[in-house]
Amino acid sequence: MVKAYKQEHVYNHPWERVTSASWRKFTDAENKRILSHILDVNTLNTSLDSSSGKLYATRAITVRCPWLVRRIIGEDICHCVESTVVDAKSRSMKISYRNISMEKFIEVEENTRYDPHPDNPNGWTVCQQETRIRIKPLSALASMAEKVEQRCADRFLQNSAKSRDVMERICKYLEAESSSFSL
Repeated sequence: MVKAYKQEHVYNHPWERVTSASWRKFTDAENKRILSHILDVNTLNTSLDSSSGKLYATRAITVRCPWLVRRIIGEDICHCVESTVVDAKSRSMKISYRNISMEKFIEVEENTRYDPHPDNPNGWTVCQQETRIRIKPLSALASMAEKVEQRCADRFLQNSAKSRDVMERICKYLEAESSSFSL
């Protein structure tokens, strides 16, 4: 069984501000309270391809597992890898997350993309997010697997909403910061 969902959100901020906020969402103390499932974030690698102008980054993220996963699998934390590609020329940012621990039990893959909104490319940013959750060993127990996947999906949706709130707050902060420089 696989539980998948897609979301789209429009930020009323330019692409440059939204992508800056994306980099900062895990570092602010206030965000750590809101995104309390994120326990640790470490940058593993960054590189800039001088020929294409693309920035590549890889971060390790440690998250607190949802209660039901902790109860069934017996693990409190999960380690994930975030891979980011920023193409400043085409104004596109792609972020992929996947778990690298508990892969025998659960697979989570999330892809997020930030692009200028086609109706207002200099003022709005569209965020498209797609998440897939698959519980592996419970496939024989389909109804239980579906319940676990649904609970995980519900938690991801809740955390996604929190993340959007954090991004909006950072964007407003960056907007205020940039307007104070132009005075």
